[in-house]
Amino acid sequence: MTPLSSSTLPSLDSLPVPTYDRGAVTPGIVHFGVGGFHRAHQAMYLDRLLGAGTALDWGICGVGVLPADEKMAETMAAQDCLYTLVLKHADGTYEPRVVGSVVEYLFAPADPEAVLARMADPATRIVSLTVTEGGYHVHPVTGELDTRDPRLQADLAGDTAPTTTFGFITEALRRRREQGTGPFTVMSCDNIQGNGDVAHRMITAYARAREERTGGDLADWVEAEVPFPSSMVDRITPVTTDDDRAAVAERFGVQDAWPVVCEPFTQWVLEDRFVAGRPPYEDVGVQVVDDVHPYERMKLRLLNASHQALCYLGYLSGYRYAHEVCSDPLFADFLLAYMDEEATPTLQPVPGVDLDAYKPGLVERFANPEVRDTLARLCADSSNRIPTWLLPVVRDNLASGGPVGHAALVVAAWARYAEGVDEQGEPVDVVDAGAQERVAAARAQLEGDDLAFLRDTDLFGDLAEQEAFTTPYRAALASLHAKGARATLEDHMGASRG
Repeated sequence: MTPLSSSTLPSLDSLPVPTYDRGAVTPGIVHFGVGGFHRAHQAMYLDRLLGAGTALDWGICGVGVLPADEKMAETMAAQDCLYTLVLKHADGTYEPRVVGSVVEYLFAPADPEAVLARMADPATRIVSLTVTEGGYHVHPVTGELDTRDPRLQADLAGDTAPTTTFGFITEALRRRREQGTGPFTVMSCDNIQGNGDVAHRMITAYARAREERTGGDLADWVEAEVPFPSSMVDRITPVTTDDDRAAVAERFGVQDAWPVVCEPFTQWVLEDRFVAGRPPYEDVGVQVVDDVHPYERMKLRLLNASHQALCYLGYLSGYRYAHEVCSDPLFADFLLAYMDEEATPTLQPVPGVDLDAYKPGLVERFANPEVRDTLARLCADSSNRIPTWLLPVVRDNLASGGPVGHAALVVAAWARYAEGVDEQGEPVDVVDAGAQERVAAARAQLEGDDLAFLRDTDLFGDLAEQEAFTTPYRAALASLHAKGARATLEDHMGASRG
């Protein structure tokens, strides 16, 4: 077994490895949130460019800001930032390669000054983000900056080194402005509609809130000078498991502590708005466009919201993997009905995309048995996902008089799932930033208040007062309790077809 590192690359003949001189690659991008998705997506595209002999000054410096990122820091140090990317095809074919575009990794809690120095370096021209929906600190109802996070509060005080992504970005921009370096581009790659616009508003609001405590006039400069291009990103990337590590070792003879597995499909649509240049992403398949928003809305309301549409009902029905759910015709029909009848009418025209092919293609991708995407992963962090992906569809349809019955069933299934007990009486691990509040609200509905879960205005706004939504929601929740998820879905689809 060969441990993965720079020194062992020449001896690896069982899979493709970087053919470029990694020693000649210098960091031009600082990336926050080096998880599986970033390594399967943005880092992969850059690796393609490096393999073509271009973009050698656009290497990636990864940054971890959370205590949990220490494990990634240790792995990256041991493997010289190399990792194995494995594409899992539905026919059982594994397509591996070693990716080398990440050339540095910094663990911010151990050395925040090193992170700030790298970000303030003129060679850094892009700071990119995959920090999840919750990492933008957007209040789910007001859409304004939510400063309740204790770590964000500490950074706003400005008494110590930053600990949050926003804290590092604003301090690095302050230093660059002071030294006359000029700004970098902030490139969001998270699943948020208008992610660049959201990053722009939230980071500017953070800078302004910090000024109220520490003084200065950075916020106006950030608002005027720092570009925040939007992007749409797509590649299903499940959490790496011990089985994945074992498979890489057995099939390819490589000891990799943290490989990445994903589906073959990948898409990246990127707004062309950068202040100090960018890699020639279009040369390796990235769609560089003037307006990303139609693509974003399509992906969030079809793919991401459909993940929520399948995960709670599927879990309650006894399934544990997305491919199991989507191989069941009942669930596949429900997903397509949601996409056709509720999501699609809220979309803008999407240039170059055939939605009639895209939607069944999503179900086919979800049904890939090799990816083994767990429902537990899809059910996690629902308090950030449902308000971002599904509820905008609900609100648009309520405003236009359109149908909301499919979405109401999904929200009811989330409420039932959040009770923390499945249909066999086994405990459910509710993983959510607001798990305690969600579980308490869900269990309150068992005491006779069937709208208890919807009454959280921070999540749902006035949805509990919208009879057009509460009527199908109440019926769905009652059926989930009385009949279970599968029987409820059978009745629901029977009624919708009738």
